[in-house]
Amino acid sequence: MRKLFKSTWLLVFMLPMSFFAQNSVSGVVTEDATGLAIPGANIIVQGTSNGTVTDFDGNYTLENVDNGDVLVFSFLGFAQQEVPYDGQNTINVSLEEDQATLNEVVVVGYGTVSRKDATGAVEQISTEEFNKGPVATAGELITGKVAGVSVTSGGGAPGEGQNITIRGQGSLSLNSSPLIVVDGIPLDNGNVGGSRNALDFINPNDIASMTVLKDASSTAIYGSRAANGVILITTKQGKGNEFKFNYSGSTILYRPTETVDVLDADEFRALVNEVGNDAAIARLGQSNTSWQDQIYTEAFGIEHNLSTTGRIGNFMPVRASLGYTDRNGILRGDNFSRTTASVNLRPNLLDGHLRIELNGRGMYTENTFANRDAIGTAVDFDPTQSIYDVNSPFGGYFTWLNSDNVQNSLAPTNPVALINLRDDSSEVRRFIGNAKVDYDLHFFPDLTATVNIGLDRTNSHGRTITSEEMPSSQLDWNGSFSNYTNNATNRLFDAYLTYNDDFGEHSITVVAGYSYQEFENDNYSYDSEAEEEGNDFEFIDKWKSTLLSYFGRLNYNYNDRYLATATLRADASSKLNPDDRWGYFPSFALAWNINNEAFLDGSNFFDQLKLRLGYGQIGNVNGLTDYNFLTRYTASRSNAYYQFGNSYYQTYRPEAINRDLRWEVGANYNVGLDYAFFNNRISGSVNVYLKQTQDLISYVTVDPFTNFSNTIPKNIGDMENKGIEFEFNAIPVETDDFTWSIGYNVSLNNNEITNLPDQVEVGGINGGTGNTIQLHKEGYSPFTYWVYKQVYNEEGRPVEGAYVDRNGDDQINENDRYLYKDPYADVIMGLNTNLNYKGFDLAIVTRTNLGNYAYNNMASAKSYAVRATENSILTNLHSDYFNTGFQSLTEENLLSDYYIQDASFFKVDNITLGYTFDQIIEGSDLRLYGTVLNVLTVTDFDGLDPEISGGIDNNFYPRPRSFAFGVNLNF
Repeated sequence: MRKLFKSTWLLVFMLPMSFFAQNSVSGVVTEDATGLAIPGANIIVQGTSNGTVTDFDGNYTLENVDNGDVLVFSFLGFAQQEVPYDGQNTINVSLEEDQATLNEVVVVGYGTVSRKDATGAVEQISTEEFNKGPVATAGELITGKVAGVSVTSGGGAPGEGQNITIRGQGSLSLNSSPLIVVDGIPLDNGNVGGSRNALDFINPNDIASMTVLKDASSTAIYGSRAANGVILITTKQGKGNEFKFNYSGSTILYRPTETVDVLDADEFRALVNEVGNDAAIARLGQSNTSWQDQIYTEAFGIEHNLSTTGRIGNFMPVRASLGYTDRNGILRGDNFSRTTASVNLRPNLLDGHLRIELNGRGMYTENTFANRDAIGTAVDFDPTQSIYDVNSPFGGYFTWLNSDNVQNSLAPTNPVALINLRDDSSEVRRFIGNAKVDYDLHFFPDLTATVNIGLDRTNSHGRTITSEEMPSSQLDWNGSFSNYTNNATNRLFDAYLTYNDDFGEHSITVVAGYSYQEFENDNYSYDSEAEEEGNDFEFIDKWKSTLLSYFGRLNYNYNDRYLATATLRADASSKLNPDDRWGYFPSFALAWNINNEAFLDGSNFFDQLKLRLGYGQIGNVNGLTDYNFLTRYTASRSNAYYQFGNSYYQTYRPEAINRDLRWEVGANYNVGLDYAFFNNRISGSVNVYLKQTQDLISYVTVDPFTNFSNTIPKNIGDMENKGIEFEFNAIPVETDDFTWSIGYNVSLNNNEITNLPDQVEVGGINGGTGNTIQLHKEGYSPFTYWVYKQVYNEEGRPVEGAYVDRNGDDQINENDRYLYKDPYADVIMGLNTNLNYKGFDLAIVTRTNLGNYAYNNMASAKSYAVRATENSILTNLHSDYFNTGFQSLTEENLLSDYYIQDASFFKVDNITLGYTFDQIIEGSDLRLYGTVLNVLTVTDFDGLDPEISGGIDNNFYPRPRSFAFGVNLNF
């Protein structure tokens, strides 16, 4: 009993001793870069379950801490920090951003989500992953980087735009480009007059990341504009306590690589002597002129970018930048000059409850457009003639003259004259900015109210001046002048609420909001020739469209294992009649984080293994002209007045109308698997998708006297896209001194029109009058080539005028044409690799397209013998004449499947080698690099370039090979 009594008292005595041995610690967790508090940061005693989180002011208190414990501080997007506890009462921690962790957060519509919680097909490319070297436009940053995304430049002109498609062709006549959203502002997909590219306004050096939303479960939050996917561009923001600066600059040499293969002067003389009469032979000149060499030249470009980032006071991170680009084109006289400025402010007020983001960027471009007509005439022009002729009445430029001493109306114009005697220039000013306010309600901190106001305004002015010395067939030619102004305004207002809450193993995020966007255009143009001819010479074009929307999204997460997303957007577009104006676009997605399941508990193999299922509907009216459902009248021209008695009255004609136009609607199914293992050394995704589009809008022929035009836009059919995407990223080697990473993606896509009552002819070509080479028809891919089947002789040469009688009626006519191949690749692949050894870095980007075909219109329209001597002039031939021996141009020759060629290719797009000098002076580093762009193309295609948007090779501006030397300085 005495022992029990003593033991009890000893226990009572020791209990408070043990209690007092365990202490509490408090502090504040902030961002190292901005000094702002981090709400929701985790603090845990290493190896235990004892932990807590910071409040909205970044404060925390952790109980029951023993001396010798290690406190682990962590938050998504920041590097984890460990601090030993040795009895301190206060431990304040500043967490540094961790780029690797930041990459786990992806931008989605109206918010962000961690990559592990994403339920849709989403791919984010950040600064470190962008294509290296001097790029002029945003699309070039991700070329070849994302499975299912095709980025094709319109040609080799400086600042040329890209045709971007996600998962194949989305429509027959509407815009198939994805919606571009810059810092929360959805852009109008159209180009403003005078601009080369809708994305010219943004300096690629200002872009932090580009996120591609591919499937409906991720894009449906943007409703009707997201029918062809969404690309979210996020620009760089301010960070750091002290202001730091970055300068980057480069000098670029552009070199022509390919020209159209035509007969040289000696070959042409031999041909004319063989097929021409005495008059034709007498027209031969004594020169040896390569006309393409006369219009193309080596060109230079420079780029300068200066940016600064830091913080004003303790509450406002800021980033500002200036950029200047000046690039000449390889077509003489072509120039693109751009000046950009941007500023980003992020004040944080009311102890972090009120967050404001202000973005503003301005752009001024000056364009000098070289005369692209010279591309075609340089192919056509007689190589035996000299550039100049002292007897020419047109500025001394050699010209084919008729008996009136003016240019033969059927003759090509001297290409050097076309370049030198026309001035086509423009200036474009653009401002895009937004003010976004996020407020965490003090009385309900789980609820955030957001308002985003945006403005995108563009003004352009251009003019074209053609010299009176320009060769012309007009007897009274005295030059011409035209000009234009374009004003485009895009206004945005978004307001939405976001609710986040965690309860036990469950967490939800709910977004609900309203959006209003208005597009307005005011265009004017003037034509001096029309004025001289007594016609209307001033033209005004004004239009306005509005999109009104309500949207909502629910994200649910159970124990980081089971995820669900449901989205609904309601859009009303002014482009459609009031009865069909509203469209409702739902989406649903489920995801299962298999790697978090109990049966894989303890396994260190999988870092991520997530299965995704998604379905959604999205509408489309992008690219549809306005007011189709309204009765509209167009005034007659001034020389077409109607006489009543002695008075003349202007008449008005009605425009085509369709009151039944409604939304194109695409139903999208997606099954995906995201994977990562070996400590994220290997990662990637697999997606299988099916998109079924109903009520396709296309311009179709209507019966006579049933409308006020022979064609109208109409909902006429259905189309289907289906495919598979695979992405694979690996880091085979990673040491302190050497890192090697590989990225590979491949996508397979099949595009088919599944319902189309009437076939639609498309794809206009040169040669003859009104000929088309492509057809929309049920059961085939859109834009499939519609051709005659060529007959070949024993040597494999095409037999002129011999085609397969496919219907067996003993005659060759349109009924024997058949559908053969299409311009879209069945397989698209991208392979890139990066090697870093100490200060050296090497990046290589390659791409492959398989199964795409192109129509060689340069060969089909320019390789027949009669062409050389007809019309009392001499005209050069495409060298394909030596393969065919065709004598004359017929519609059948022009539409022969002989000219449909396999345009599959392998391209080495980019090789960049650089070296970084660390700490050249304290706090500064310097990187020097060299880049070669458009390095190599391997293809069987006989035309100028196998990668041509639309698949018709005709007067294509060749892409140059570029050599750049650049410098990047941080200080």
